[in-house]
Amino acid sequence: MTSVEDKKPTNPIKKWGALGVIALLLAIGYWAGIFEHFGLSSFIKHRQDVGAYVDDNFILAGAAFILLYAGLVAISFPGASFLTIASGFFFGGIIGGMFAVIGATIGAVIIFVIARTSFGDFLKDKAGPFVNKMIDGFKKESFQYLLTLRLVPVFPFWALNIVPALLDMKVKPYALATFIGIIPGTFTYAYIGTGMDSIISDVVEKQPGCAEAGTCEINFGSFVTLEILIAIILLAVISILPVIIKKIRGGKPVADEAK
Repeated sequence: MTSVEDKKPTNPIKKWGALGVIALLLAIGYWAGIFEHFGLSSFIKHRQDVGAYVDDNFILAGAAFILLYAGLVAISFPGASFLTIASGFFFGGIIGGMFAVIGATIGAVIIFVIARTSFGDFLKDKAGPFVNKMIDGFKKESFQYLLTLRLVPVFPFWALNIVPALLDMKVKPYALATFIGIIPGTFTYAYIGTGMDSIISDVVEKQPGCAEAGTCEINFGSFVTLEILIAIILLAVISILPVIIKKIRGGKPVADEAK
């Protein structure tokens, strides 16, 4: 016989409402062309006006940037990373990079909580033995695993905002691993932003009129050197060393832990 406590009613609006709002905002943003304002062409076109406002209202502009970045990350907008480059241009490599780290972390925590609330329980209810074991393993070393994945940008940022929620990771270690893990990559792109003047000059020269037409293009990934990538990978290896050492020195096999 099933107890009353086992049948806890779930308010569908409370459970799925936030996820629905995110989907709606994304749809409206793409339909209205709002997200086009966060690209290279718009940046080139409006950089002087935005730069003047930042100079006159540095603190207010910084707070607005953090909120904007957090909001874009929270709705899983894939182009939010361009704002990291813009942060270096408008606020400087160090301050801009920190603004981006704070904004990205806040946004990541928001979508993490929404994902866990909306369909985390559904996944656990439908998961088989293999997925349940993966959930248990991720919970034991979740901080190190996520930190490593954050340090090496192999997987999309938005995916790593959601998957840990489905694997039942706790909020505090998730937030800390995210904050620390995105620092190297974020500051790398913020540093690129400090040299945007020369990049813009090159784009304007080779693609005249692209800012007005909204067609400016450049591969910012080409500015990330091999040395930078090697350094980031080494940081990721160092972050996972505690887990490896624990296994070598006497970590019990999974089969023994399950007994």
